[in-house]
Amino acid sequence: MYQFFIQPDSIKEEEIWIADPQDVNHIRNVLRMKKGEKVSLCCEAKGKEYICSIEEIESDIVKAAIIDINGESRELPVKITLFQGLPKSDKMELIIQKAVELGVAEIVPMATKRAVVKLDAKKAAKKVQRWNEIAKSAAKQSKRGLIPEVKPVMSFKEAVEYGKSMDMLLIPYEDAKGIAHSREEVSLAMKAGAEPVTLGHRILRTETAGMTLLSILMFMLEED
Repeated sequence: MYQFFIQPDSIKEEEIWIADPQDVNHIRNVLRMKKGEKVSLCCEAKGKEYICSIEEIESDIVKAAIIDINGESRELPVKITLFQGLPKSDKMELIIQKAVELGVAEIVPMATKRAVVKLDAKKAAKKVQRWNEIAKSAAKQSKRGLIPEVKPVMSFKEAVEYGKSMDMLLIPYEDAKGIAHSREEVSLAMKAGAEPVTLGHRILRTETAGMTLLSILMFMLEED
């Protein structure tokens, strides 16, 4: 069953009107859906998933009858933010896709000292726009109850300040057992309340470390 995200004003008494041009085009011309086919329509603001049957497919709107309503059952009981250092090439796209599948609520791209990638403001804005499109697509594919947001690129210091308001901060660090020899950024994070954790005896790449920690957290927090 295909899933789409909708706004509260799309929900009528007994049906839902899909008016987003991209979604209408996708239903009509890409998926070529027909009357009677079922779709899952998710409203973030209400935290509900509406199982619907397509009634009408017009050039600018798709009308679907509400069959069943589910609560927000696919989300983790806590909000997890992934602070991700900028990787080389297009690895960030894969990281965002998999992070969304694993239940992350928000992603903060970081320009760390060790990061090879350097983005100016204009390039960063275009990247963030693209990354949010990937997050939306991944949320649809994994049938999430919300679309995780990819925040604007932050420096490490800005990210630490942003993280101060959170209930818990964890920082994977390959030398967590010898923390007296922390690097500058690790020390800065610790001063903000971050707790260093180890992800094992092997050194993980940046695209692996975040996924590993998210997988562990998902396993620990997932409700039956």
